[in-house]
Amino acid sequence: MRAEYYRADSEDGDHIEDPSEDALFMLFDDLNGSDNTFVVIQPDQDDPAWSASVTFLGKGRYEVVRRDTTRNEHEAVTETSIGRIALDLTIWMAARDSPERAAPAAER
Repeated sequence: MRAEYYRADSEDGDHIEDPSEDALFMLFDDLNGSDNTFVVIQPDQDDPAWSASVTFLGKGRYEVVRRDTTRNEHEAVTETSIGRIALDLTIWMAARDSPERAAPAAER
């Protein structure tokens, strides 16, 4: 079964469909400098229009990369709070276009 909106995959094989903010926090908290260095979040479809990744840089630092080809966005920042990263990404992903989401009644 595919995720309704997006999925999160970590380097060590953890996979969560439609992760909550808390689930993202837990994935980021499990990152380390040896065998689980990144998490990728993207729609569960071929050739996704957007993606985000969080990479552990060491010493409590994380690189957060957000890309959205439909909006011509590409941003990379360094953060230290995984709680802030999980919140920011949850808000950012909620604003992404998703073909699976029903159009508002006014657009139907």
